[in-house]
Amino acid sequence: MTSASPSRLPQRHGRGGGGLALLTILVQTIGTMLAARGQEAQLNLLGYALLIGGGMLVSARHSSPRLTALAVGGVTVAYHVLDYPRGPTFMAAIVTAVALIRAGRHKLLGLTAIACMIAWIVLAEATFAQGLTLAAWVFGLAVVLEVVLGVGRLAAGAMREQRRAQQEKQRRQASEERLRIAQELHDVLGHHLSLINVRAGVGRHLMDRQPEQARAALDTIKDASAEALREVQSVLNALYPTGQNAPRAPQPGLDRLDQLTVDAGLPVHTIVTGQPRALPAEIDRAGYRIVQEALTNVRRHAGLGATATITLDYTPPEAMLVQVRDDGGGQGPIIEPAAEGNGISGMRERATTLGGSLIAEPMPGGGWQVSAMLPTTAVESS
Repeated sequence: MTSASPSRLPQRHGRGGGGLALLTILVQTIGTMLAARGQEAQLNLLGYALLIGGGMLVSARHSSPRLTALAVGGVTVAYHVLDYPRGPTFMAAIVTAVALIRAGRHKLLGLTAIACMIAWIVLAEATFAQGLTLAAWVFGLAVVLEVVLGVGRLAAGAMREQRRAQQEKQRRQASEERLRIAQELHDVLGHHLSLINVRAGVGRHLMDRQPEQARAALDTIKDASAEALREVQSVLNALYPTGQNAPRAPQPGLDRLDQLTVDAGLPVHTIVTGQPRALPAEIDRAGYRIVQEALTNVRRHAGLGATATITLDYTPPEAMLVQVRDDGGGQGPIIEPAAEGNGISGMRERATTLGGSLIAEPMPGGGWQVSAMLPTTAVESS
């Protein structure tokens, strides 16, 4: 990395060096020619050579800053010592001073300026008042340049900080999107694979004694695997840019709850209280995924013959309750609850991200309950 940086700097500084030198030559020569009208002093061949030479030296201000500063200072002093016409003759000196300030070479600039002032005062036999006037002009110009460049540095720093904040925001949004997609895939695959596992066990058990029931289990496996593929494809389509490979099926919501309970692999009863109302897409999808994951946990952890009850309560004015309870399949009260896994933490994260809350806990009489309170208004992203 350190070896690559120096090679880039000359290229960056070199851009526009010749163009700025040409502009300096034009400003100094043409501007002084126009300003010389009405002045007693007139330009000759040497005067033009000094103006043009000072402008040409500007092109080396980055590659040889010391020599450039001394040469430009010397040419400028020589021009004024020879008493040529006044005009924009300090253009080369100003450009060189700006380059030195931007490069942080304040000491070199100060020493060069002092040396040039002393040389002019001595060679031109200037009076004390003239020397003081020149010193005031040089000091004032240095202050103005420092202020202007300082403001420019502050503006550039603010722009860099803004770009950095924007990039950080984009990285954070991309990370959040990846986590959301990972959670979606976890819920989809966990639900359907656990259902396939349950039905495969039932089919294998009944294959010889009740072939019709085994065939029904295979049909359920077929439907569950096809649905899993459709949902996985719908989730993965979010990875593509907008307008490319748009999802062919809508994201699942609570309107598909009946289909979810039919394919749950265990008896499920649904209770709806209050007046159902339209929900924001992210709330609708979160409710569906919470029910899906809760039923998956019932299949995984409850005893044989477990039943589940889903409750959707729209009674709260600005929220809704999504609750899934199971009877534990006759296991009885759970004295020491199992450690919380990824399923419960994922459900809780879904709820809290949307401004809601989720509680997952064992019930005194046996079984487990998951209760999520979700807002029914869209959450504004920062």
